[in-house]
Amino acid sequence: MEFFETLRRRVSTRAYKRTGIPEEALWKILEAANSAPSAGNLQAYEIVVVRDPVRKRELAQAAVEQWFIAQAPVVLVFLANPPRSSWRYGRRGAELYCLQDATIACAYAQLAATALGLGSCWVGAFDEEAVRRILDAPTSLRPIAILPIGVPDETPEPRGRRPLRDLVHEERFRSSL
Repeated sequence: MEFFETLRRRVSTRAYKRTGIPEEALWKILEAANSAPSAGNLQAYEIVVVRDPVRKRELAQAAVEQWFIAQAPVVLVFLANPPRSSWRYGRRGAELYCLQDATIACAYAQLAATALGLGSCWVGAFDEEAVRRILDAPTSLRPIAILPIGVPDETPEPRGRRPLRDLVHEERFRSSL
């Protein structure tokens, strides 16, 4: 799929067929995430691949009962790794750069899934401590995004976007927000 077509087709999918996704497709998605730019090329994030039905249900519960997470055959959880960034960038690395690294990697994974004809939905509403506990993640890591991925069982319409004239500002803001 051509890149700009991928951008146009990316929608939030909240219903998945029971069909699994090929390992090769998952590997391509993970490689795309790994290719994302990061501060100082430190890649200050971790990705947990979740396939276990019980664990997926627990994640759905922790994500304010967004049960579609449990429907997806694969769920990726992106966690920021502040220590990996702070050794070089100090406080800014720990509080910002590692979060940016994790979100960019998740965005790349989401676009890769779309390019492969798969559906996904960025989930940011969840209890961080519960997600950390479900994954047995160290307290030094911070869950940033949950990305369920699967064969779509719905065809949502793309949602409207802000007009560029309201979103883009040449050199300074034209009016107060």
